[in-house]
Amino acid sequence: MSFRAAAPEALAGLIAGRAVAHPGTVRVAIDGAPAAQPHSLAASLVEPLRLLGRPVALVRADAFWRDASVRLEYGRNDPDGYLDWLDAGALRREVLDAAPAGSYLPSLREPRTNRSTRESPVAVAPGTVLVVSGQFLLGLGLAFELTVHLQLSPAALARRTPQDESWTLPAFARYAAEVDPAALADLVIKLDDPRHPAVRG
Repeated sequence: MSFRAAAPEALAGLIAGRAVAHPGTVRVAIDGAPAAQPHSLAASLVEPLRLLGRPVALVRADAFWRDASVRLEYGRNDPDGYLDWLDAGALRREVLDAAPAGSYLPSLREPRTNRSTRESPVAVAPGTVLVVSGQFLLGLGLAFELTVHLQLSPAALARRTPQDESWTLPAFARYAAEVDPAALADLVIKLDDPRHPAVRG
């Protein structure tokens, strides 16, 4: 399947339309490097989904990172360790498996301070679209009804990644090579030029 051009302002509506094709609680992954701004795209889904009559819940994957003592075991700038920062078990248990049963935990840990957020579970209204955004979400066996991967070429990723985060680039290269998220995702959005995105799927 080839890529087709899409207007930037049409992306949210496109994803929302695909999400509401599923009945009941719908779990959506917006997977992409920080440079692709997955959290911003997730936030842009709120209004079109509400216009389609569906409640929305947003969860940032970095709120389910492992404790710093574990994720920084080999240093703050270890790209191999970075691939494993997400506590996939906690995200599965507290959010993805819990939401269809009626509630979910919005966050587990504040990623910058490493402190527990001590949030209580939130009830899930019927038909809620639960959107999880962040990096390295695919290839872990996590349960999603719709997966979206935001794709950047290595050159675009390097250009748009801040210098102090350039140590993460080998992790994204390994993710692309070993997991191949573009092959796993239901929708792939190419964002080398965010003014002219292209969509496949």
